[in-house]
Amino acid sequence: MAIRQLPDVLINQIAAGEVVERPASVVKELVENALDAGAGRVDIDLEDGGIRLIRIRDDGLGIAPEDLPLAVRRHATSKIATLDDLEGVATLGFRGEALPSIASVSRFALISRPRDAAHALAIEVEGGAVGAPMPRAHPQGTTVEVRDLFYNVPARRKFLRAERTELSHIEDWLRQLALARPDVELRVTHNGKPSRRWKGERDLLSGERLHEALGEEFVRHALRVDHGSVDGDGRGLRLQGWIAEPSYNRASTDQQYLFVNGRAVRDRGVAHAVRQAYADVLFHGRHPAYVLFLSLDPRRVDVNVHPAKHEVRFRDGRLIHDFVYRTLHEALAQTRAGTTIPAWTPASPAAQLAPGGGAWNAPMPQAPLGLQVAETREAYAALYAGGETALLERGAAPVAMPAADPARPDMPPLGFAIAQLHGIYILSECAGGLIVVDMHAAHERIVYEKLKAAHDGEGLRAQPLLVPVAVAVAEREADVADREAATLAALGFDLTRTGPQSLLLRSVPALLAQGDAERLLRDVLVDLREHGESRRITSARDELLATMACHGSVRANRRLSIPEMNALLREMEATERSGQCNHGRPTWARFDLAEIDRWFLRGR
Repeated sequence: MAIRQLPDVLINQIAAGEVVERPASVVKELVENALDAGAGRVDIDLEDGGIRLIRIRDDGLGIAPEDLPLAVRRHATSKIATLDDLEGVATLGFRGEALPSIASVSRFALISRPRDAAHALAIEVEGGAVGAPMPRAHPQGTTVEVRDLFYNVPARRKFLRAERTELSHIEDWLRQLALARPDVELRVTHNGKPSRRWKGERDLLSGERLHEALGEEFVRHALRVDHGSVDGDGRGLRLQGWIAEPSYNRASTDQQYLFVNGRAVRDRGVAHAVRQAYADVLFHGRHPAYVLFLSLDPRRVDVNVHPAKHEVRFRDGRLIHDFVYRTLHEALAQTRAGTTIPAWTPASPAAQLAPGGGAWNAPMPQAPLGLQVAETREAYAALYAGGETALLERGAAPVAMPAADPARPDMPPLGFAIAQLHGIYILSECAGGLIVVDMHAAHERIVYEKLKAAHDGEGLRAQPLLVPVAVAVAEREADVADREAATLAALGFDLTRTGPQSLLLRSVPALLAQGDAERLLRDVLVDLREHGESRRITSARDELLATMACHGSVRANRRLSIPEMNALLREMEATERSGQCNHGRPTWARFDLAEIDRWFLRGR
């Protein structure tokens, strides 16, 4: 067949197939242009879920009159001029494809007025035909109207969903934008009625946008993350935002938001790092919730790998993965029982940018506790020194306690035990309320963390096999085994490559020697290939240690003395991740005195 040059209209419509999937895609491209123009307020008017009309107004810089016709031509942009500009692009849009692509599949109008212009100019495009610019009254800024989306591409229009469905896609994207840009006011109307207004605020960390976007429950369980590091080249990484406590989890990934240099993206490596960080504290099949902002040098991330800019590619993917994992892993380690105010930040700005990952400081919030139980200052001095841990382990007999001292200011966060309920729960009196602890779940976490710490101190030991095992793998996995020989050796695998698709396994991790070593090795090789690191060995080891911890912790219906119960509470306060057991269940709950009063209608 003969090769022919495609007409511009068809070229734009083909490009529209990549950029414009549905009305939400149009809203995304146009609002991003408004933000790149410095808008402080954006009005979004919709009809029929955006199918009949999308009108975006902004108060940005506007477009110069002589540039207006260029704005609807392909690959015309003010944002890049050289390859260096492209490699370091920091704007949301940059290709110069959005406006001509949208104009080719709609009835399109563009009106703009720069700050110093006497009036605005308007240009219309229909069916690929660009009209002449015409004077128009308009305040400073730009308005873009997109009517009858896909009117001239009926095959594409058939794939659009119901009005409510298309509107929900727009609202979902605007929720992301509201989180990313709290400084911009967003006003949305649908079919002539106000639908949503996001008031501008100075800082997302003030919490108002977070509350509007994700709800009160997320905010109540949110832990703040703010950590930075400087690598060997003096270039910095910074991770900010909010992660939900493990007790707040989801059946889907609907509350997972990642922004890279302010751009909402999806990234498999970062998602994997987050899953790994939560692996020890979530039920199987549940998903964490988070809003994370990753900042780095724009030259270290390629944003030009997806037509709709939904994905990015990191130059140092392994470094990014490890940085995100380490940051969240250490943040979640501070979710100790008794922490009543979720908060977690680095010690200081200087520590935040310390080489090698910085220093962490997570002080345990101390509630203003005033209620006491009948135990003396001397008894608690021994308790804080760890004396009652031995009582718990030995099962010592109860000891009599003298009268309470109401003036004591140093009651610990979990208070002091007053009783055991049905041999399952510990009841503890604390300031302004009651704490209930699942003693088996709590002790299980304590024993588990001790086993992990002890095993980490020894390192991963290798156990030689009596007879080396030949393992058949794909050629690219054999290449990974060659390239990552030192990493595999540190994990306990002694490997020799014996052919293009074969390995000889001589030793395995000692703790996991009774399992399926070949399958474990293949899984590790896949992780190393896809993510540059693997926690399969650690995860498999942790599963075994968790089982040991479960069998080694106090059982239901075991009667504990008051000192034993208090020893358990003190251990919980000092143990990382003690807010959840090894399986993700909560270990404690707090009931405020005001809530208890409501049970009995006190004060009414």
